[in-house]
Amino acid sequence: MTDGLRLLLCTDLDRTLLPNGPQPESPQARRRFAALVSDPGVVLAFVSGRDRGLVEKAIVSYSLPRPDFVISDVGTNIYDLRGGNWANWRQWEQEIAPDWNGLGAAELQQLLSGFKDLRLQERRKQNTFKLSYYLPVQQAPSDLEGPIQRCLQAEGVAASLVWSVDEPAGIGLLDVVPRRATKLHAVEFLQASLGATREQTLFAGDSGNDLPVLASAIPAVLVANAMPRVAEDARAAAAANGHVEALYLASGGCLGMNGNYSAGILEGVAHFRPDLLPLFAPDPKEHQA
Repeated sequence: MTDGLRLLLCTDLDRTLLPNGPQPESPQARRRFAALVSDPGVVLAFVSGRDRGLVEKAIVSYSLPRPDFVISDVGTNIYDLRGGNWANWRQWEQEIAPDWNGLGAAELQQLLSGFKDLRLQERRKQNTFKLSYYLPVQQAPSDLEGPIQRCLQAEGVAASLVWSVDEPAGIGLLDVVPRRATKLHAVEFLQASLGATREQTLFAGDSGNDLPVLASAIPAVLVANAMPRVAEDARAAAAANGHVEALYLASGGCLGMNGNYSAGILEGVAHFRPDLLPLFAPDPKEHQA
């Protein structure tokens, strides 16, 4: 347990914390975000499909605060940075490894070789617990989900299929990971390890691969620059799961910011944890804006 924990803030990177979408970023948003997470009671975790190298690149390129934890590779790795180094959490590997039923990456690739619409991504985008594929952007995940799962289940493999879209490249993406190696379970695992309550936790995301967390009981914010379809899907999934009150859709207006990227994350903090507003809006007049 972390002594004095006030908030476990778990955020996606691309087009959530990183302002790398077409929408504008509020000028003061990242500065305010840095002020929030500089408080010793706030634990910051990046939750990203990126690998370690690309996370490190983002930290430098966007002058991000150094996180306490990084959940990377679509939930297949957890790193603890609190000691100054990138320490891989072996207990997380032990948690997810049984889902592969002893099979290695080459064997899993062979199992999926019959799906002609799947094209294996570059070697650097693969790891022990993640197979990553490209597929046509117009390919409906619902058409492939069942057949792929049946193929894997026949070999005793328990997998989660994480679908997303690389909008700038105009291509679909599929990550095949152990069933327990999801962003949601990784955040829950981190919660349990730190002794963080639901009220002490907030997740921020923007895309379809964030939906399991956005629709869960964990308080979550969808930033305003998310695609309308994602907002609709998030609302519907949260309602179906009975967690409407745990989902907040940023729309702008908090402290005069537009709700995009880090401004949306802060708007979510203001919504769920108004007691933390002084950490990033030290002027009391701004609290009433």
